[in-house]
Amino acid sequence: MSKPKVFVAVNVDEQLIDRLSEVCTVSRWTGEGRCPADVMEKEIVDADAVVGYYNPSSAKLMDMAPRLRVLATSSVGFDHIDVAAATERGIVVTNTPDVLTDTTADLAFALLMATARRIAECDRFIRSGSWAQPAVPASLFGVDIHHATLGIVGMGRIGAAVAERGLGFHMKVLYHDFVRHEGLEQQHGYRFVDFDTLLTESDFVSLHVPLLPETTKMIGTAQLARMKRTACLINAARGPIVDERALVSALREGQIAGAGLDVFEKEPLDPNSPLLKLDNVVMAPHVGSATQATRRAMASLAVDNALAVLQGKAPLTPVNPQVLSRR
Repeated sequence: MSKPKVFVAVNVDEQLIDRLSEVCTVSRWTGEGRCPADVMEKEIVDADAVVGYYNPSSAKLMDMAPRLRVLATSSVGFDHIDVAAATERGIVVTNTPDVLTDTTADLAFALLMATARRIAECDRFIRSGSWAQPAVPASLFGVDIHHATLGIVGMGRIGAAVAERGLGFHMKVLYHDFVRHEGLEQQHGYRFVDFDTLLTESDFVSLHVPLLPETTKMIGTAQLARMKRTACLINAARGPIVDERALVSALREGQIAGAGLDVFEKEPLDPNSPLLKLDNVVMAPHVGSATQATRRAMASLAVDNALAVLQGKAPLTPVNPQVLSRR
């Protein structure tokens, strides 16, 4: 009996390749960044599993792969995969939650701090040679983080981790979610509020919801208008959650004080994006989980998930577990 074929679509440690090779025939993408679409289309045709999956997945692509049994993405988000199409075709989709929670929360809070204290602007001020006097101009003054109000939109794993970091700065934490987390309220004193109240009362609004039809552009012109003029918006979730055109307008007009962004409506960011001309926005290139240790842990979990499915076992973190009951 021939070994199942696995295509590894991201660079991973050789130890993980060795683990896969014990039971599978392995092919891999060894270039930088994400595997190109044409390479994925070629490799997926006879693949039983894809590990480290980041490419947009449609029913058309899945129909090119009659042997495909599992798409093991190395991310907590899976909006790039047509899960309904996968489920219909009996393909298990897995993701990598938990292992990136703290790393992504660190990045979100770093964006919050950098935006509040205008770190990027201060850095540019020094590098440009503009620091000619001991006293810096009031235009570089930021806003306080300590004892401010932090509004968490989506109190899942990452949202809760960001809220905990806020407690270290004695922040008052408000949150809005599809479900209420009374245990966290009792333990930490968080307050569950409706969306409008969160927007109007928060000094920092941090987004931690998945990208769904109901969350797409949930922050737009009307929502930004409800925020304080001194408030900052932080998005380390998914770019399309925010209407980027509305955000640019709000930042230009001083409707909000600033924004910290790790994600964008289109990635990579267009070189002509008006965001690049704004001083009151701090940007990172979607690096929420990008530490060496966390990326290794994500790849390892993706491999564990793929091997489990190929060996007839339940994966650790399935997105569509209903497929398993049909096997």
